[in-house]
Amino acid sequence: MTPVPLERRAASRPPVRGRRPVLATVAAAAALAACAATAVLPQLSASAAESTTAASQSYTWNNVQIGGGGFIPGIVFNQGQKGLVYARTDIGGAYRQDPTTKQWIPLLDSLGWDDWGLTGVASLATDAKEPNRVYIAAGTYTNSWDPANGAILRSADQGKTWQRTTLPFKIGGNMPGRGMGERLTIDPNNSAVLWFGAPSGKGLWRSADYGVTWSQVTAFPVTGTYAPDPSDTSGYQSDPLGVLWQVYDQGSGTVNGVTRTMYVGVADKQNSVYRSDDGGTTWTRIGGQPTGFVPHKAVLDASGNLFVSYSDTGGPYDGGHGDVWKYATGSGAWTNVSPVPSSDTGNNFFGYSGLSIDRQHPNVLMVTGYSSWWPDTQIWRSTDSGATWKPFWSYNGYPTRVDQYSIDISSVPWLTFNANVSAPEESPKLGWMTEALEIDPFDSDRMMYGTGATLYGSSNLTNFDKGTKVGIAPVVKGLEETAVNDLVSPPTGAPLLSSLGDLGGFKHDDLTKVPAKIFSQPNLTSGTSMDFAEASPATMVRVGETASGSTEKHIGFSMDGGANWFAASSEPSGVTGGGQVAIAADGSATVWSPKGTGVYRTTGTGSSWTAATGLPAGASVQADRVDPKTFYGWSGGTFYVSTDAGATFTAKASGLPTESVRFKAVPGAKGDVWLAGGTATTSYGLWHSTDGGTTFTKQAGVDQADNIGFGKAAPGKTYPAMYTSAKIGGVRGLYRSDDAGASWVRINDDAHQWGWTGGAITGDPRIYGRVYVGTNGRGIMYGDTAGTVSPSPSASASASASPSSSPSASPSSSPSTSPSTSPSTSPSSGTSSCEITYAVSSQWGGGFGANVTVANKGTTAVNGWTVKWAFPSGQTVTSLWNGTVSQSGAQVTVTDVGYNKAIAPGGSTSFGFNGSWSSANTAPTAFTLNGTACTVKTG
Repeated sequence: MTPVPLERRAASRPPVRGRRPVLATVAAAAALAACAATAVLPQLSASAAESTTAASQSYTWNNVQIGGGGFIPGIVFNQGQKGLVYARTDIGGAYRQDPTTKQWIPLLDSLGWDDWGLTGVASLATDAKEPNRVYIAAGTYTNSWDPANGAILRSADQGKTWQRTTLPFKIGGNMPGRGMGERLTIDPNNSAVLWFGAPSGKGLWRSADYGVTWSQVTAFPVTGTYAPDPSDTSGYQSDPLGVLWQVYDQGSGTVNGVTRTMYVGVADKQNSVYRSDDGGTTWTRIGGQPTGFVPHKAVLDASGNLFVSYSDTGGPYDGGHGDVWKYATGSGAWTNVSPVPSSDTGNNFFGYSGLSIDRQHPNVLMVTGYSSWWPDTQIWRSTDSGATWKPFWSYNGYPTRVDQYSIDISSVPWLTFNANVSAPEESPKLGWMTEALEIDPFDSDRMMYGTGATLYGSSNLTNFDKGTKVGIAPVVKGLEETAVNDLVSPPTGAPLLSSLGDLGGFKHDDLTKVPAKIFSQPNLTSGTSMDFAEASPATMVRVGETASGSTEKHIGFSMDGGANWFAASSEPSGVTGGGQVAIAADGSATVWSPKGTGVYRTTGTGSSWTAATGLPAGASVQADRVDPKTFYGWSGGTFYVSTDAGATFTAKASGLPTESVRFKAVPGAKGDVWLAGGTATTSYGLWHSTDGGTTFTKQAGVDQADNIGFGKAAPGKTYPAMYTSAKIGGVRGLYRSDDAGASWVRINDDAHQWGWTGGAITGDPRIYGRVYVGTNGRGIMYGDTAGTVSPSPSASASASASPSSSPSASPSSSPSTSPSTSPSTSPSSGTSSCEITYAVSSQWGGGFGANVTVANKGTTAVNGWTVKWAFPSGQTVTSLWNGTVSQSGAQVTVTDVGYNKAIAPGGSTSFGFNGSWSSANTAPTAFTLNGTACTVKTG
């Protein structure tokens, strides 16, 4: 069966990708009446003010190679610096491509647990005049699934570090319409001025201080009221898509220091495009504009023609009609320049979206029919400003196709989806959900376009105009965008197998290589759960979701370690989704808790099913890893046990967490079970049973835990190493225990957090210390030990104020100075054993934020530090993180907080603070570390 295109599978329901249990620990940001609150952060971290009770160990982290795997709704080239390009994803953060290696660099891995919603990127802007500056509009859902407000993230170093401004409304990077835009833009004549089109009826917003503060543009007359399905009570399809994009006429000159003429598109089928000729002070609906459609994209060429691509829906996985229009900004005339007009009988299965012009040759225009699912997407190219078009493929007598391109997917071979197609369909497809297409502004031969599963690119695009084929290939090296539902690492065979949202899953024989094929037979649109027989690891089972209308079974088995699969010959009546599955230790029985019906068991491979008694529908199930007759279940706070291979279950322990629970049995130990889960408003933590689930003991010292996994025991130990995503000692992170939970070591750091990691975790039974971590959009991470365990910091150390605290007063609308991106070194005689970098990260009227880096340039370790300086202009520290501060007059003293007291030779540590100033904010020029004068860098 031909696989249903990725993301389109979600057309009748909210996308699986990004939908996770909403945890009470995720704090909703406070709504502000006029200006958004700003937080000065040394990095995007939920745990910068760490507790001091957990030991830590350095790990190296890498992605298990899949190669893309998710929707790319936006590609943004910098118009001023050659080779600078960004890609945004709907739930997996944003990336910048290295211009030399073409490797994509993830930019938001430092987002922590409480900030999981900021991994959804609704828009991205890169500054042509100051290319180090990049901005992100972040937030995943505008409905109740994400309780937190959205934010504008801003960076002055191309995404290496970030600061944030929390907005008084939500942003939806994974909502309908996410392929439109860009909603966030920078005035090309004034880098301090940014505009953002908000969803949810919140209108048009503007910042005049490099994105630090924002105010609604009350003069803008509409908010964009179109919603895909106003009757949807979940809020997913019923939320208005809002203001969609802004386009500037840079050649119109300036007024009051900003671009004079600009255009804004809104999600309104009658009033979609507006114009301002006074820098955004007043706005007018453009007369004569087309109606009945939503404007997805817009671009202005050098001749003053505004091109707009329209569809009858907001996308990205729907749309039946559309047009491309040209607006002559000088004369006011509108012309339909559609490759296939909506009035044509051939335009009844797609709308238009991906739109780009060749900046080297502005008469060259490209557009996509983004929602043409079958037999393929379509891309058109015009070399005469839309007067005529040529398609990337056409018919030479149906169903024979003539392609003007070739695709090489050797780097990501699974993109065939194991499809057995017939004409006019081809495998691999040219694409689907092609909302984003961009031509490199410095290279007419280079083009990229996004699909529901990958990012494609070409380096010989102008071949199309010469009548020869355009070469297309995936350009996703380093870009990993899958949501992980389950992971298993058997003791023999492949080291890792996965169940993924929107993809069925993969068998990885080599973590560093992209698999040749995706799981098939059955073809699952999303894998939800899998298991293997502990004593017979080649015997496996997996379950998941199927496409709407499909006759595929929701369950499949493998007898060769996942190399080949076959669908069960039957499944229980009423099954609507994958749910969770468990297989006996010897593979003799399978217990399945699917969606839509109760819990069932089979003693074969699904030829017949019998209802399990005593266990509620929807229960979580697991198998004992030693006794093939023993299965476990959990539902609503009660633990259940079966000793007859899943035929009957008996309630045992009660008083456990009532929601968000994951549990596993320990390999090699009958009746040994660990259970993690709960919520911050109920019971939350980690529980252990050694009597087969009759009783559980809550693990002391574990504040919260969301999953549990096991791997090879530490040297000299017999009990498996344990892994969890948890909060221990007040610090969220990934942890390992080598002594059955008696003590824990944090194995990730603030730079490697990946938002929400509560879905899947497992150790490797063959390699001590190796752990596999499932993320919600950044794919599968695996970590290996890279250093010795650092002991727990002193319990007497205390962390200072959180770096996310906002200044006490709202910043003014414009900064007095903009942060410098290139530090300068103050004169110094001789060589110092220490170096201080003092950098003002942002500044506003009466307030500022700064970061201080303390580097040990000597040959001996620093064990406890005190940094001192004097402010030259009367500044005052108002709050500080990663240190303890005192100030007397101009003299400031900052000491370590225990966990960061050690600075190895060649190493460094840092702290940050918010401060106030009045007459000036002159940087200090002299610092001491433990009484020794340091070399000083200021920025």
